[in-house]
Parts: sequence; C-alpha cells; structure tokens
Amino acid sequence: MYATQAVTQLVPLAKELDENKVTPGVLGFVVFAVMACAVWLLMKSMNRHMGKVDFEEKPADGAEAPAATVGERQTT
Repeated sequence: MYATQAVTQLVPLAKELDENKVTPGVLGFVVFAVMACAVWLLMKSMNRHMGKVDFEEKPADGAEAPAATVGERQTT
C-alpha cells in the first residue's frame, strides 16, 4: 500500500472528527515532557545518593564478631 492510498483512505475519517473536541494539544505535551524530565532527574539523583550508601553492617560495641563469615570454615 502506497502512502498516497493510505492518506486518501484517511481523508474521510478526518471529516468525521469533531472540530469542537478538546485534545491535549501542545500544552499537554509540554506538561508531559516536563514531568518526564523531572522523573529522569529524580532517578539520576537517587542513583547518585544510593551509590554513597555503605551497606556493610558494623558490629555493635560489646557484641562479639561472628566466628566465621560466608565461605570460611571454622577450625576447632
């Protein structure tokens, strides 16, 4: 199917569209684009902050350290 044939078939559909129908338009696109940029910036900031987090748990004062860690064998 050629592009001209597709366009000629869509012309009658365009006449059926209501000219008074409300559509999002340019303002809707701008609002959506701003929200998308805000989410992207928040995700970028979150990744940066999560990279600074230290996940290694340190033993509390007075608590004994575990006898063996993962992958080590206890020798008795």
